[in-house]
Amino acid sequence: MKRNLSLLALALLAAAPAAAKGRCGEFTIAMIPDTQNYLDYSHQKSAGYPVDGTDLFLEQMRWIAAHAKSAGGDIVFATHVGDVWQHYSEWMDRAHELRGFRGMPNAMSSEVAEGPRKETRTFESPAAIRGFELLKGKLPFSVVPGNHDYDALWTDPAHPPQPERTDSLRIGLRHLGGLDGFRSAFSSESELFKGQPWYVDAHDGGADSAQLFTAGDCRFLHIGLQFDAPDASLAWAKRVLHRFPGVPTIVTTHKYLDRDGSRADTPALDQSILDHRDNNPQMVWDKLISENDQIFLVLSGHIGGQGYSVDRNLAGHQVHQMMADYQGRWQAAKALGWKKANATLGDGWMRLLTFRLDGPRPSVQVRTWSTHYKKFSTELPDYAAWYKAHDGMGKLSDADYLKRDDFSFELPDYRARFGRQ
Repeated sequence: MKRNLSLLALALLAAAPAAAKGRCGEFTIAMIPDTQNYLDYSHQKSAGYPVDGTDLFLEQMRWIAAHAKSAGGDIVFATHVGDVWQHYSEWMDRAHELRGFRGMPNAMSSEVAEGPRKETRTFESPAAIRGFELLKGKLPFSVVPGNHDYDALWTDPAHPPQPERTDSLRIGLRHLGGLDGFRSAFSSESELFKGQPWYVDAHDGGADSAQLFTAGDCRFLHIGLQFDAPDASLAWAKRVLHRFPGVPTIVTTHKYLDRDGSRADTPALDQSILDHRDNNPQMVWDKLISENDQIFLVLSGHIGGQGYSVDRNLAGHQVHQMMADYQGRWQAAKALGWKKANATLGDGWMRLLTFRLDGPRPSVQVRTWSTHYKKFSTELPDYAAWYKAHDGMGKLSDADYLKRDDFSFELPDYRARFGRQ
């Protein structure tokens, strides 16, 4: 699609060397995990909750803005991994109705799946916009739609709930549809992105998007993909990669990696089962990531906890893949005496990826920071006691659990792929 970027600027970007011959300097990317529980309309003081969840969300965004490179910090880019807000706003979107899809009410699941809520459009998405407005003009950023950011969720009548099962198919097969709400907040024509020279392309009205950002003399491409990205999204992403050949590329998509480092397999929300246009994480790897050597890092959320793995693409080079989702954490509410089941917030945790690419051994340091506690995970003595079991890792030692939120990895083939970055 056409962007409001001058022809001269495009020419300069295209003419720049794929890997700059200067220095990148040390820089950080902020990875914002699922924020759905902060923006949940029922997690606010007005609904009887002990704290305004939106305050924790806005605190995160203010912190990122205050530590942006433009403000004297070292954060050059921020990426939200999806599930920005919590609730659905329709029973089924019109596009899927016209394609012949049919739905039945969702059963045997959470309050969120019970039906649409008017508060999604009146409270949750406007609060999300307020948060991202804090980043505007401070640094380039991206946001992708998670499953909660679609307009509708319904159960496929041909695959109803199966109460006798113990896996995710107990609730049947479900389908997501409609992105009108997401586009109303994060369209490519949104004031957040319109006219920004770093917002270089978009597809499906902004459900998929691409950004360029720089660090020192180096530049990087980021591609954000919607949930279970359809074939059209993958084709668009390939065109973007061909437009910026050789530029080191990071991909963010909501559902991709599981806690054990495998590509996420959640059949109840596997769009590819119900719709031939869509692609599950393994298909996204096969059709896009493994085939394009520019992609060296993939970020995702969706599954509570943390995950990390390294695979080799078809060129034989490493692709690092990382998942983090802290939205189920609720120590902040517990400390205020809240004991009900719907206490989850996220406690202000986010990931900071610090890149050191100039030396003989390019590397990335991953740290986990809470804007609520104003500490790193390794600085809180009770971190493992609070979260380890909840994150599904109760069998790990405290030390091994902490390593999942504070670790470094090297990029041994970075020079061979991208030159001196």
